Amino acid sequence: MSSATHRSAEEIGRTALGPRPLPALGAQRAAADLSHVDTTLANGLRVLAVRKATVPLVEVRLWIPFAGEDRLHPATAEVLAETLLTGTARRDRIEIDAELALIGGDLSAGVDPERLVVSGSALSSGLPTLLDVLGDVLTGASYQDNQVERERERLIERIAVSRTQPRTIAREALQKHRYGDHPATREVPQAEDVAVVVPEQVRALHTASVLPRGSVLVLVGDIDPEGVIGELERAFGGWASDRSAVRLPALPELTGGDVLLVPRPGAVQSQIRLSAQGLPRTDPRYAALQLANLTFGGYFSSRLVENIREDKGYTYSAHSGFEFTDGTAVINVDADTASDVTAAALLETRYELGRLGLVPPTAEEFESVRQYAIGSLLTSTSSQTGLAGQLLALATTGLSAEWLAEHPARVAAVTAEDVAAAALEFFAPKRFTGVVVGDADLLAPKLTALGDVTVGESA
Repeated sequence: MSSATHRSAEEIGRTALGPRPLPALGAQRAAADLSHVDTTLANGLRVLAVRKATVPLVEVRLWIPFAGEDRLHPATAEVLAETLLTGTARRDRIEIDAELALIGGDLSAGVDPERLVVSGSALSSGLPTLLDVLGDVLTGASYQDNQVERERERLIERIAVSRTQPRTIAREALQKHRYGDHPATREVPQAEDVAVVVPEQVRALHTASVLPRGSVLVLVGDIDPEGVIGELERAFGGWASDRSAVRLPALPELTGGDVLLVPRPGAVQSQIRLSAQGLPRTDPRYAALQLANLTFGGYFSSRLVENIREDKGYTYSAHSGFEFTDGTAVINVDADTASDVTAAALLETRYELGRLGLVPPTAEEFESVRQYAIGSLLTSTSSQTGLAGQLLALATTGLSAEWLAEHPARVAAVTAEDVAAAALEFFAPKRFTGVVVGDADLLAPKLTALGDVTVGESA
């Protein structure tokens, strides 16, 4: 084969006059052109049905507020999520699985202190069956004794493994440090609590808390948004209550403070977890804060990654991002480091937090993060699965599909001055609190010397 017909990448990228210029960026598009219906059913369930006919499938996401104050609520809720789809008065577990398989479908459930989420998908032609099975589960889940007992034992084993993982330990420590005994902190139940959960408690929790009023259902796919509403009324006609699903109490606002060193004797690696109050998506300044976060640590080309990963090699992965809970938002900063460089990594992280406010993004940085924000949103909503996830996150805070479609324009309208102001206000080091989990014997002397670090009890 001749070289004339097979040029290298370098040859393709050059001309006799030099490198080929990159094409100009095109005009910004909306995140999605969404034909949709946003309505509330007679039973109080909000429905957002969106047509995206890229493939003959449909994605379903049901979000039910699922908070509880009782000490055993987290354990009972986890058992409920594990056994919700194991049988009803009309179908046993095998029949549920068989009907879903015939339509290329699946259903799964998961729970946390804020919500119970049921996720599913199927061929578009099988949507009536998928909705019928889901409606049957919501109104008639049986929680048979043998199913509850089997899933309870499996759950206990998974919890035992999870509680040995450094990331789980760090997350629990951060939650308790931020929010004390707030119900939001009970993300992983105690194994001993799960062990005493009985089927009667699970059935009672379903009756009391699996409620349509205040819940949200999102459907995305090759569907007729108007026509699907009638199917939903039929499938969910028996799912009704005068009461509303239980929302999580408001989280206390973070005001900054000392970082807590949580001893983990013998650990060879440390987990750094910092957190500060942010802005919800409903705030007009959110787009500017989003770009400030990307500049700091929100993507691979960020300042934090360049400093403690690329330049100094303190960590394999450093990241900052938003955590949304109901109507609130916080900024989280995460990094795992070797014990001998933990103090140095925390010092550099604080340095980058301060530098972001004092040395605003350059024109090149600013344009890079702006394009990344818009491009990543367009990419994440290009699939039915991604779009369903984005819409569910918005709908549960009262926002609509229009917000998603309009967000690229909001990002495009942000100025460098807006980002600089957001960085100075929200990324000041004093606004952050958090935890470091690691071997206190090795870490305490250096971390306490940095200041604003206190030593707590063992994890």
